[in-house]
Amino acid sequence: MRNHFLAAAFALAVSTTAANAANIVETAASTGKFKTLIAAAKAAGLAGALSAPGKLTVFAPTDAAFEKLPAGTVESLLKPENKAKLADILKYHVLPRRLVSNQLPHRSIHVRTLKSGGDRTLAVKKSGDGVTVDKAKVVQADIDTSNGVIHVIDSVLLPSS
Repeated sequence: MRNHFLAAAFALAVSTTAANAANIVETAASTGKFKTLIAAAKAAGLAGALSAPGKLTVFAPTDAAFEKLPAGTVESLLKPENKAKLADILKYHVLPRRLVSNQLPHRSIHVRTLKSGGDRTLAVKKSGDGVTVDKAKVVQADIDTSNGVIHVIDSVLLPSS
C-alpha cells in the first residue's frame, strides 16, 4: 500500500511540475534577450502556436542576432503586409519535434522545419567546436519548456527561397 501511495505522490509531483513549467514564449520572455523574436512571433500570428501544448524545438535568435540584419530589415518584416514572409522566416526556426543536443550525432544532419514550401530544412552539425544550425552558432542549448526546447542562436536563419 505504501508503494502505491509513493508512486501516486511522485506521479502527482511530476505532473504538477510539468503543468507549471513555462512554455516557449513565457520562457523566452523571462530572459529579456528575445524581445524582437517575441514581437515578430506576435506580428506573424505565431505566439499562440509557440505557447500551445506540444513538443517543439525553437532555434531562437537573440535581440543581438536580429541587430546583425541589414538596417530596416526587422522594421520592414514587422509591417502587416509582410506577415506571411515573417511567418515563413520564423517557422524556419522551429522543428515539429523536440530535439536536444544529446540526440545529435557528431556529424551534420538535416532536419525539417515548420516552414512550408521552398527551403524547409536546416543543417545541424555537432562537432568539438559546438553545435551550428546552418551558419548560426548555438550559444546556449537545451532550455527546457513545458512544450519543447529552446536553443539560443547567434544569427537569424534565413531560408534561401
